[in-house]
Amino acid sequence: MSNNLLSVRSLKKRFGGLEAVNVDKFDLNKNEITSLIGPNGAGKTTFFDLITRFQNSDSGSISFDGKNVTSLNSYKLARLGMVRTFQLTRVFDRMSVYENMQFAGSSINNEGFLNSLIQSSSLKNQEKLLTEKINETLELLNLSEMKNAYARELSGGQKKLLELGRSLMKSPKILLLDEPLAGVNPKLSEQLLEIISNLNKNGINILMVEHNIDAVMKISERVVVMAEGKIISDGKPDFVRSDKNVIEAYLGSSDE
Repeated sequence: MSNNLLSVRSLKKRFGGLEAVNVDKFDLNKNEITSLIGPNGAGKTTFFDLITRFQNSDSGSISFDGKNVTSLNSYKLARLGMVRTFQLTRVFDRMSVYENMQFAGSSINNEGFLNSLIQSSSLKNQEKLLTEKINETLELLNLSEMKNAYARELSGGQKKLLELGRSLMKSPKILLLDEPLAGVNPKLSEQLLEIISNLNKNGINILMVEHNIDAVMKISERVVVMAEGKIISDGKPDFVRSDKNVIEAYLGSSDE
């Protein structure tokens, strides 16, 4: 049985004359934390958008958990267990923290509040299970004391935690985190890294884009480096740190 949870082949995306992504081969192994790094404009977020189906690729194939998902809608892919966060947090500012979590949980099986009310025979049991999961997740994220606060009252770092919590309500097999530490203070960053590590230990596979190289090297089992839309290095943190291609991509060649 293959150890690959996610497989990408010949994935390409152009914007006019700009080749944003040209990835010949990428496999994500099960049970590891993989970080995707690279200089600004390397194509990391576009690559995320393509594999999570928030953008259409020009060519190539994507396989997730043994299924070809190249043409699948993003919400259907999320139901299969591939869930992502964004550089800019996406929470409902006028809802409470608890309501944000409740909304994310209620849509797991495309069951909105109205559908849940119609299915009254199992409503009480569903509500109980949903409440338990919300409380457990908020406890994990150290947001329990904020559950009745409006999302707009949270700090930037706390909103990152809330978005992560909303993602966890969907019981992901793989969690794609787009710059989870951006705009987060050092103390909360350490907390987030510990949470991410614990999620992986509990069976959630992690693929993370992050500019904080120290954090990447600390938490990752594997580091993949992109530059100009292509993967230029892939391996253990110590290997990538000393790779000449990586050093030149970040610092420029000696000629430059």
